[in-house]
Amino acid sequence: MPSPWGWFAVTACGAQRNNFEEPVALQEMDTSNGVLLPFYDPDSSIVYLCGKGDSSIRYFEITDEPPFVHYLNTFSSKEPQRGMGFMPKRGLDVSKCEIARFYKLHERKCEPIIMTVPRKSDLFQDAEPVLISLRDGYVPPKHRELRVTKRNILDVRPPSGPRRSQSASDAPLSQHTLETLLEEIKALRERVQAQEQRITALENMLCELVDGTD
Repeated sequence: MPSPWGWFAVTACGAQRNNFEEPVALQEMDTSNGVLLPFYDPDSSIVYLCGKGDSSIRYFEITDEPPFVHYLNTFSSKEPQRGMGFMPKRGLDVSKCEIARFYKLHERKCEPIIMTVPRKSDLFQDAEPVLISLRDGYVPPKHRELRVTKRNILDVRPPSGPRRSQSASDAPLSQHTLETLLEEIKALRERVQAQEQRITALENMLCELVDGTD
């Protein structure tokens, strides 16, 4: 009995065929019982098939003409993969003609697997990118946009009219006024000290009178 990914099916879409009910090609893989982890590269039209618990990576080229699926090669290693990750194209080393990079998850480590296309020349080979129209790709919503405005304290400026006159409490103290206040405070302090001495003398006299009476 074949496994869940014993058969690899390719469904074509586009102008030639848009029927998703039947696959245009079937490719028999093996009888492994692992879960299929597919990774498709639209730039090179290559699909990589990694099986969880398997130790190999099979990759095929997908074309628009029959037989649609072309087997390329198989990468095999000793240890099975517990998981697999795919590096985005911006992280590849183009100077080494790297077209794909996988990260194979082991029990205690992560092993990078690099896919390259060897070339005789070290020069960078330009390639036309696959472009699609985004004319109808995004339709802005009709609901009202939410805008948050924060008041800037620097926008509040003083009035440009004539400057109001300062009150007596806001006016700075002159040197003469300050000296006068200091003299009044000194005189008041001396008067308080004299009153304290007088009160002390009266209390002593009162104590003597009370003691003489007793």
